[in-house]
Amino acid sequence: MADPRFQRLADVIVHHACRVTAGNKVLIEAFDMPEPFLLVLIDTVAAAGGHPLCMTKSNRVLRALYRHASDEQMRVWGSAERLQMEQVQCYVGLRGSHNSTEFGDVPHDRYAHYSRHVWNAVHSELRVKKTRWVVLRWPTPSMAQQAQMSTEAFEEFYFDVCTVDYPAMARSMEPLRELMERTDRVRIVGPGTDLRFSIAGIPVVGCSGERNIPDGEMFTSPVRDSVHGTLAINTPSLNRGIVFDGIRLTFDAGRIVAADANHRDDLNRILDTDDGARYVGEFSLGFNPRIMQPMLDTLFDEKIAGSFHFTPGQAYEEADNGNRSEVHWDLVVIQRPEFGGGEVWFDDRLIRKDGLFVVDELAALNP
Repeated sequence: MADPRFQRLADVIVHHACRVTAGNKVLIEAFDMPEPFLLVLIDTVAAAGGHPLCMTKSNRVLRALYRHASDEQMRVWGSAERLQMEQVQCYVGLRGSHNSTEFGDVPHDRYAHYSRHVWNAVHSELRVKKTRWVVLRWPTPSMAQQAQMSTEAFEEFYFDVCTVDYPAMARSMEPLRELMERTDRVRIVGPGTDLRFSIAGIPVVGCSGERNIPDGEMFTSPVRDSVHGTLAINTPSLNRGIVFDGIRLTFDAGRIVAADANHRDDLNRILDTDDGARYVGEFSLGFNPRIMQPMLDTLFDEKIAGSFHFTPGQAYEEADNGNRSEVHWDLVVIQRPEFGGGEVWFDDRLIRKDGLFVVDELAALNP
């Protein structure tokens, strides 16, 4: 008998995130996922009248492919997966890998072939723009270890935070969307950070379980050339199998002109992927009240209560500032007092201090 928590999560994916209706083709891309949950998810798609399709993949196998990747090999791979993506209305990406650093020894030039011909061509350019999609992780012992929790306690946390009342979350975040839409100038200050930029004229998008699970953020983009100042990232970030810590960025006229971290050369190689990788494609405030600590997983960390993230690289079409890149790297700063505190100002008005919203209409978003 399947764990009853599986059905609760499958219902959120099928009925809330993807809104599957009769005749929809639903592509499930499953990386190192347990079969029992996939069976529940497939049955739930079918019960909603959808046509489930499923690709199962292994990160160890993918690592081997990436290490030998040629431009032509990835071009063929990308064209095949693009053809499949063009024919579906919904996409579910599930990742259950036990080793978050599996791709850490893939050469940058080989990974760039995958990024260009598969990730960018299939996902950034097609899936994100043309399908109702959702991505999520699967709880594993390695994730529990990253969160410094027992496996059982982490599983309880995972299913609790992933199946929250997302419609209620959507209602409570509406005043923040309205405020951000009226805002021109943003200033963010904190330890090592003094950042100024404009969000005038850029659409604002609330996230309550339609794209990511778990969820809880409100995002827009800075006007591309408006970013000035310094940004100190106080949350470790995993990118291409490398754990980056102590990232420090300096901006001038929107561009990252200096970048440092524990892996400085690797950091700058990523930022030199293309011209757009040194500009910012997203600014977002995170406020999921049940996610309080970083766990080296972006899908969770970018939703942490009292956090914001700044994203070198590609802008989303829904909140587009014109920046284009093969990179989209969410870098998270937590501003609660135990992480050093900080302030967010909109048009010279203090909006959030030490991780708590200080204006009455946003109080419902505080933990």
